[in-house]
Amino acid sequence: MMTREEAWELLTEYNKEEFHLEHAQIVENTMRYFADKLGYGEEKDFWGIVGLLHDLDFELYPEQHCIKEQEIMRERGVDERIIHATASHGYAITVDIKPEHEMEKVLYAVDELTGLIGAVVLMRPSKSVQDLKVKSVKKKYKSKNFAAGCSREVIQRGADMLGWTLEELIAQTIEALKTFQA
Repeated sequence: MMTREEAWELLTEYNKEEFHLEHAQIVENTMRYFADKLGYGEEKDFWGIVGLLHDLDFELYPEQHCIKEQEIMRERGVDERIIHATASHGYAITVDIKPEHEMEKVLYAVDELTGLIGAVVLMRPSKSVQDLKVKSVKKKYKSKNFAAGCSREVIQRGADMLGWTLEELIAQTIEALKTFQA
């Protein structure tokens, strides 16, 4: 099993921009939260590593996102479960690898959503997730021009895969972010 330190070393070999490194850590911590919340606490390190590495190839190979990372990870001998999980978040976008495990469905759902929530937080006077309400996120979610790079279709498809309402997904993701962000 890959350690967090090994995953960070691999990530920083292919990613230098602060935005990408911060996003990776946000998704990592969100995944760890959901592992505990959904009864997979003994696997939270694994879930975190998947979150940390999910965009391994995006900075250098955006046009081959979720494709190139599989090649890179296989060359490094990374566990196939990590490769499948990270690649599956590109389902119906860049790859045909469907999220199967609940962990993969969570990654698919929260990757885009954490970006959208982060953009909402930046617009708030408090600049904090601690006082953020679901209705504030829903309002910005409906505005297609706001954080346009965050796919509403992917977020909704992720909620559907999990069998959750959009409101449940947003509420749970806000709760996750509150555990490690100001």
